[in-house]
Amino acid sequence: MLKDKKITLYVTGSIAIYKSLILARLLIKNGNEVKVVMTEDAQKFISPLTFQALTKNEVLTDVFVENDPKSISHIKTADDTDVAIIAPATANIIAKMANGIADDMASTTLLATQAPKFVIPSMNTHMLDNPATVRNLRQLSDDGITIMETANGLLAEGYTGKGRFPEPEEILNWLDSFFEAPLAGKNIVVTAGGTKERIDPVRYISNDSSGKMGIAIARAARNAGANVTLVVGSVSVKLPSGVKILKIESSTELLEETQKAFSSADALIMSAAVADFRPKRVVDHKIKKTADNDNLSIELVKNPDILKTLGSNKQDNQVMIGFAAETNDLIENAVKKIKNKNLDLIVANDVSDKRIGFNSNDNQVTYIFKDGKQVKSELASKDIIAKQIVDIMSQLLN
Repeated sequence: MLKDKKITLYVTGSIAIYKSLILARLLIKNGNEVKVVMTEDAQKFISPLTFQALTKNEVLTDVFVENDPKSISHIKTADDTDVAIIAPATANIIAKMANGIADDMASTTLLATQAPKFVIPSMNTHMLDNPATVRNLRQLSDDGITIMETANGLLAEGYTGKGRFPEPEEILNWLDSFFEAPLAGKNIVVTAGGTKERIDPVRYISNDSSGKMGIAIARAARNAGANVTLVVGSVSVKLPSGVKILKIESSTELLEETQKAFSSADALIMSAAVADFRPKRVVDHKIKKTADNDNLSIELVKNPDILKTLGSNKQDNQVMIGFAAETNDLIENAVKKIKNKNLDLIVANDVSDKRIGFNSNDNQVTYIFKDGKQVKSELASKDIIAKQIVDIMSQLLN
């Protein structure tokens, strides 16, 4: 539960700001101290005096107003913050945070804040779906900032769509889930990204994995209090902070590092996209094309089955979760894999679907358990899917 924390609540210019009053009250009832920072647009909806009366703390609105000559208010607020909550978060403040812009009290204080940040967006459906907003939210996620999914419902414009600000009780429950620390003291290994199998010093065989899913899982496990080791190959997104990083290139290196890390760990989530084959012979110089040779043959050999190798050595108190990324016969292939590789859970996803395949920001998966139970998720962001996987892993461990 989120309690006994110094919380800075950032409110911005959205009609949903009235719900932030209720959220502030709920946070205070949980035993937290709440300080509010308001943007200029937010003050056009609600007076700072209202939040001041509710929180019994001065509301910060202007970076150039310094009531205490012994401190700089936006830096002191940032340093004193245990948890920063941006609710409602407009497209404007999201864009500022994503691009490091600091031109008012809210954005300047946020830029100086090192505490965990939680963003609850609120905007019109079309603004939320705009490529710029999608890109900015992705950047915030890559920067380690946690974002709540918007609700689907009646908008201020009079029609129904996503972008609606969730109810304060829903927000509080969502925030509470990050502070229960169900994995406190647990050692979790996560693999992510694609492997590279060298042909020569400048060429290799690889795949389209971006590493987004595995990195989202590593963040979710870290947020749940785990000590996370991330064994990572080729990725296209920023690596998370607060976890141990082990960089690898080939499938052989992935097996070696994962074996060592998993030997003393409580659980492994194997989300890396591993090459099934590698060149039998790696040339130590760049292969040159010649005038009399129009073809190049490369003999491939099978890579070790990493999941099967690790599964055969898994202890009874360890949990192993694998992925089945398939383009056909998804469930049939996933069921075979969970049986053959001694897994506790397999996460099956159809990578032929462009909405949820490699490099997408969303996913839809089927969770297949050891006892045969199957649960299909809704289409959701990879951060949401990652939290679901970590929640299931926590239940399996406990």
